[in-house]
Amino acid sequence: MTQTATTPASHQVPAVAAARATELSKVYGEGETRVVALDSVSVEFGRGRFTAIMGPSGSGKSTLMHCMAGLDSFSAGSARIGETELASLNDRQLTKLRRDKVGFVFQAFNLLPTLSAIENITLPMDIAGRKPDQKWVDLVIRTLGLTGRLQHRPSQLSGGQQQRVAVARALAGRPEIIFADEPTGNLDSRSGAEVLGFLRESVRELGQTVVMVTHDPVAAAHADRVVFLADGRITDELPAPTPEAVLDRMRLFDAAGRTS
Repeated sequence: MTQTATTPASHQVPAVAAARATELSKVYGEGETRVVALDSVSVEFGRGRFTAIMGPSGSGKSTLMHCMAGLDSFSAGSARIGETELASLNDRQLTKLRRDKVGFVFQAFNLLPTLSAIENITLPMDIAGRKPDQKWVDLVIRTLGLTGRLQHRPSQLSGGQQQRVAVARALAGRPEIIFADEPTGNLDSRSGAEVLGFLRESVRELGQTVVMVTHDPVAAAHADRVVFLADGRITDELPAPTPEAVLDRMRLFDAAGRTS
């Protein structure tokens, strides 16, 4: 497999949407208990790009990710993975789409304690009865530095190593898009930086698409762009982010919240 480690992701692939939301809304409850979690959100996530989603607590960032990943239903609008409209799928079809086209990385790792690292990595494909592409899996394992840890169980791995296994599991099936929800939330700063570096590398070297929800400006600065949400709406975008620029934008949200 030819790798292009020195070529920016934006030059490797065309800017085609891996996922797209159009006028996407999510409403909980009715009447006095009605809460609008997403308010007509429209956003695209280009293939081979790393996007961070940020916003104050309760802004709707995790809800947006869950709706676009097929983990939660939405009230109105459209959500697509590639050209597949999620609202048109039944439960069985949604399960198949999540299994075959979407990778997930969560804060809690979600590894099975009785399985080895390699068994956790290939588990989704084993459940689906799908034979792994061994060359691809080997490349992912090498990229994530897990070659010497494959026979270890989660209890024998550090937190950073466990999260790398979770990232490898998300990558192993070569999904169209990976959704990561606070993937460094349970890690120390060094382990978190390693995992973010591997996510960045998966985009640049492996051509993956990553969408990450985070509250950390340093984590967001690993992305190609940051999308900001407030009160269920997209309020701003920041290309080529730096930690300082992200922090400045977040301070604006805090100031707006205090004066509203």
